[in-house]
Amino acid sequence: MGTAAGEGADRATDRGADARVVVLVAGGPDGPRPRVHPAGEPLLLADDLAAVRGDGCFETLLMVGGRPAKPERHLARLGRSAAALGLTGPTAGEWGAGIALAAREWGPDSEAMVRLVLSRGPERGGPETAYITVAPVGPHAVRARAEGIAVTVLGRGFPADFAASAPWMLLGAKTLSYAANMAALRHAAADGYDDVVYLSSEGEVLEGPRSTILIARSGELVSPPAEVGILEGTTLGALAEVAEREGVPVRRERLLLTDLLTADAVWLLSSVTLAARVRRIDDVTLDGAYPGVDVAGMVDRAVGRA
Repeated sequence: MGTAAGEGADRATDRGADARVVVLVAGGPDGPRPRVHPAGEPLLLADDLAAVRGDGCFETLLMVGGRPAKPERHLARLGRSAAALGLTGPTAGEWGAGIALAAREWGPDSEAMVRLVLSRGPERGGPETAYITVAPVGPHAVRARAEGIAVTVLGRGFPADFAASAPWMLLGAKTLSYAANMAALRHAAADGYDDVVYLSSEGEVLEGPRSTILIARSGELVSPPAEVGILEGTTLGALAEVAEREGVPVRRERLLLTDLLTADAVWLLSSVTLAARVRRIDDVTLDGAYPGVDVAGMVDRAVGRA
């Protein structure tokens, strides 16, 4: 893979589903200097703690027209996750330079998923590892945006106040320890569902494995608060800015499953899929009528797709 920004732009229209851009932001012999790493060559040492223990954090954001969507929100959350893990990581400026390089390499002609990864580094000792990957938005995300999704409800096994009583569990951080979330998604797929809604042990609505839950109710939008031990959604925050300008109230409120089943509409929000309307929860088909609020349109405007 070439390293010239112009070459990256020229190739954008030819990228297939296996296309990748990799930018090493920190780690390795050159220190904290963003540089393109060949996508087909190894990057991590075998004992890197990201690989052997999931000891690190990450962020994923959308790139539209060669521009990253709301990078400041993602970098702020990445900083909070790193602090919770006791990691230093690159500065926001260093991450920003890496994102800009990755965007130039990818080019403006297709939407992409940009993932920022920070690892504690090699188990034997050494600097933290930070890198960025860029890949095409997958067909499942495009389909979910257009057609909506069916979800199943699964218990997370934690009470809603678990994050406050056990901060070492890192429930509010976006860590690399995603095995349980991916297992939940595989379990859902085996039963014919597209995604998952987690409930606390008391039955409170939490989040999805990779998403924030949002409902429309009587002209307002409602989402669970961060205090119930969920990741603060960057897409929800961006949506709220647009909603405020357009006069649509957005509130944070503890929700139960009955609130989802009786809502005017339900969505799962995420940085790449954006707004996926929930069409069915387990064996209950939800009302597909227009809920009076154009959530998908507001999300598109929030991330620069409109």
